[in-house]
Amino acid sequence: MVVPAVDRTFRLVLVTGLSGAGKSSALKMLEDMGYEAVDNLPLPLVERLMPGSGAGGHGAIAIGIDSRTRNFQAAAMVETYERLAARSGVTASLVYFDCDDDILGRRFTETRRRHPLAADRPIADGIAAERELLAPLRDSADLVIDTSHLSLPDLRRQTEACFGLEHQPGPVVTVMSFSYRSGLPREADLVFDARFLANPHYVEELRPRTGLDADVAAYIAADANYSAFMGRLDDMVSSLLPLFRREGKSYLTIAIGCTGGQHRSVCVAAELADRISGREHVVILRHRDMKPESG
Repeated sequence: MVVPAVDRTFRLVLVTGLSGAGKSSALKMLEDMGYEAVDNLPLPLVERLMPGSGAGGHGAIAIGIDSRTRNFQAAAMVETYERLAARSGVTASLVYFDCDDDILGRRFTETRRRHPLAADRPIADGIAAERELLAPLRDSADLVIDTSHLSLPDLRRQTEACFGLEHQPGPVVTVMSFSYRSGLPREADLVFDARFLANPHYVEELRPRTGLDADVAAYIAADANYSAFMGRLDDMVSSLLPLFRREGKSYLTIAIGCTGGQHRSVCVAAELADRISGREHVVILRHRDMKPESG
């Protein structure tokens, strides 16, 4: 992977999203990376921290703003973000943290925390109200991070790849495999279906293994359709990346799916990520539903 030049602009990351979806963890990770991190900051104060406002000229700042913030209004936050992103010398990103409702409910139950919008009603009602309240932010976000199936180490790797201060913020390409049984990835920009390829699940000795194993990958690659599919997929993605970048899209998530998320999607995603990573792009490879070998 070729690492782009060091970024000299002022870096601003606005962190928002659903309560319990991982915003606080992300802010701590950004702080560890060298950002000045501020949580639950009233929106009118955000612009005072920008260069030229007497804030001291800190080179990178991450700010958490969500439904807990005093006088919070999603539309006002979108307007503020767009105004800041248009400033010369400022590289701004709006990051939205999402998560499945049932997992959010379980997190609040396990930690015994009170949902900010469910003080006197069921947690599920608070989650639904907050999801509706924050919808304009999700629609405007540069990057949506779904933490439903994301471990803390994976979140740290994605945060470092997207917002590391040693390189430009984009384009950052996430290539992920997934199982259709578990649903489409909420954060995906492009989705490709690998279920037409030969399935190792029906080969007894390959079934407990994954698409990262050489013998499984060889079995899939032996499918007469595999080579042509990978070539066309590579060509399509390679031609789209410059167009997305020209339009200002700094983050792109490509999802490859198969039935169980263990073999075909894993193999295809790994090869696609390998091809892209040699072309001056920061690439994150993630296997959402892959389980370790069971035998």
